[in-house]
Amino acid sequence: MGFSFLCFVIQRLIINIDCILCWCIQDIEFVWEWQLVELLINNCSMAEMIGPRLYSCCNCRNQIALHDDVISKSFQGRNGRAILFSHAMNIMIGPKEDRQLMTGLHTVADVYCCDCREVLGWKYERAFEETQKYKEGKFILEKSKIVIENW
Repeated sequence: MGFSFLCFVIQRLIINIDCILCWCIQDIEFVWEWQLVELLINNCSMAEMIGPRLYSCCNCRNQIALHDDVISKSFQGRNGRAILFSHAMNIMIGPKEDRQLMTGLHTVADVYCCDCREVLGWKYERAFEETQKYKEGKFILEKSKIVIENW
């Protein structure tokens, strides 16, 4: 009698869970259909609804750079891997200084978050070697100092 009662209880639980899942799925489908209708009406993409993929300061979540501005993810920063960006925003740029880096002598300026003053990387102001000139005006942001958002 105990085993058959247990089977009955489990069966009822499964039926209840199934009903709850059906309601949840119906709600999700309704929301999804509504979002698709909005997309068609507004003639915009899902990416526009979510917003741009971007990088933020790991300390205060201030928006620092757009994913579209990534040039290369294979750079080395002071504390590990870094990303080269064509543009950065919401930053402060420190004084210029000559620095011997792995790829030669460069004039660089440290880059700080304008909200929390965290050092995020540096800006290449001048490259002395001809093969490194493409870096001028670009930004190195250290992966350990930024977080990815809207992915």
